[in-house]
Amino acid sequence: MESPTQAAAFFDLDRTLVAGSSGIYWARAAVDAGIVSRRQMVRLFGANIKFRLRGSTDESTEIIRARLAELVAGRDAMQLRRMMPEVLAGVLPRLYPQMLQIAYDHQDAGRRVYIATASSQIVADMLSDVLGFDGGIGAVPEIVDGKMTGADADVFPYRDGKAQRMIELAERERIDLAASYGYSDSESDLPMLRLVGHAVAVNPDSDLEKVAQEEGWEILRFDQLGRKLLAVGALAVMGVVGTAGRTVVARRAAPPPAGPKIRGPWRGR
Repeated sequence: MESPTQAAAFFDLDRTLVAGSSGIYWARAAVDAGIVSRRQMVRLFGANIKFRLRGSTDESTEIIRARLAELVAGRDAMQLRRMMPEVLAGVLPRLYPQMLQIAYDHQDAGRRVYIATASSQIVADMLSDVLGFDGGIGAVPEIVDGKMTGADADVFPYRDGKAQRMIELAERERIDLAASYGYSDSESDLPMLRLVGHAVAVNPDSDLEKVAQEEGWEILRFDQLGRKLLAVGALAVMGVVGTAGRTVVARRAAPPPAGPKIRGPWRGR
């Protein structure tokens, strides 16, 4: 077996790269497409409000997961895929620009960058493409005869499941996890953060903050959103996903090549 040759940086999505939960934008797009009713959307929105206020818990994650599975079961997979540009149009303006810059710093230092999320693999892939990242880990939906079943076709990337998917990716791509970085807001991602050599807590919940302080991990705090990405969101709605990604990458300021330079008042102390 060949030894690992490169490091990477893994970013959780909700409340880490993006303010709040990306699931609400999926629900809104589903309502616009006539896939779900407004009443069903409100049920999902209620779980999302709790997530935004308190962060991820096993209970809230399972509630959102179960409701999404119920909504997609029996739906045409292509119909759901065609909703994704609208989902991205909601997610992109909620990006933390500081986190986006940190991700690009990693790339310029020669590290690969991945989104690691319990959200859909389709969302992870498309968002990674738009932002110019190297790939994503997400929930893989089971599809039978072109229809979604509501079940998962791979290990669900939550808690130990996310760490397992990262290990599998590292083996495929020859990534040295001990030299890699992990970013998350939630205690539920401790398996992911303990897997890498450099863990960073981003807007951490109370449980993760306690562990981060005990372990001496970096802590980042901020709430400024990437409103300048609204234009990119509009492009995503029109389906110009690949072009939008190249635009974001081309317009960013080139950071120093030595590695991630975490600057500004959001830096944890």
